[in-house]
Amino acid sequence: MAICPICNGFEEMKANCSSCGNELIDSGRIMDYYDDYSAYMPIDQMKMEDGYPNDYKDKECPHLLKCTVCGNEEVSLIKE
Repeated sequence: MAICPICNGFEEMKANCSSCGNELIDSGRIMDYYDDYSAYMPIDQMKMEDGYPNDYKDKECPHLLKCTVCGNEEVSLIKE
């Protein structure tokens, strides 16, 4: 089983907003925001239902990134 280096604290996320260029803040796995219990469901199961068709097969972890300046939100696929 592959693990996400961002979720597990091995690396830090560094990205800039595509709208204003300011630094984006990592808000964690996007699937944790789907409903009240999604954070407690098995990761591989959530990847089958998260709307990113290749993240399970390609071993990627979709993270929600937010800009604190302009409010832009982006999703970044992190290689596990």
